[in-house]
Amino acid sequence: MNISINPSLFQTNDQLKIGIIHYTKIVVSESPQMIKGRTRLYQENLFLELQETSVTERPGIAEWRKVWKSFGADPNRYRHSAESLMRRISKENYLEPFHLGVDLNNFFSLQFEIPIGIYDLSKIQGDVVITVGDEETGYEGLNGRFNTLKNILCSIDDDGAFGSPFVDSRRTAVTEETTNALQIFYLRPSLTEDECHELLQSAGKMFCQVSGGDYKTFILSSNEPTISL
Repeated sequence: MNISINPSLFQTNDQLKIGIIHYTKIVVSESPQMIKGRTRLYQENLFLELQETSVTERPGIAEWRKVWKSFGADPNRYRHSAESLMRRISKENYLEPFHLGVDLNNFFSLQFEIPIGIYDLSKIQGDVVITVGDEETGYEGLNGRFNTLKNILCSIDDDGAFGSPFVDSRRTAVTEETTNALQIFYLRPSLTEDECHELLQSAGKMFCQVSGGDYKTFILSSNEPTISL
């Protein structure tokens, strides 16, 4: 499988970077109490911080709002997933445990202040291209409705779009049957590649410490717009 970025995206932002973690032989189950407790404590501390500074003042959230807007989407109408999660927490509407894949994905998104998606690799068909959607791009999302992705970054395989930093599709959702997964990190463009590698290694290591299995990390950028799993 090849994963690539549409080269035209670099005309809008030549520092755009997408992180990829490929997980194999993982076990997705109910999150252990350690993860549940750590995630809850993190949210409670974040809630307190957000009483002093607004969600949109957080560096990662603010940076991705600018990226969002640069590709033509309205960040006030279509909020990226990290901002949506953080706004929930600012209202003390904490995230409830779902399963290990979703729980850790949400934790990383809050920690790094960036949108992140995780997908069942067995449900992805052919190669993957990260691009910007048009009027016809969309899917049934995890939010329970059809989502149009015009001017929004998205991941597309042979069957169409399946993921985005807005909301992910039902088709490729990770379940407790998932053993191989693809995690896509919409990295802050301001980070250096070394900082991006460090972030991905930290996330992959933590994920596999709990889920078992193995992981490999990759970065898509203008220097390397295509990688092969």
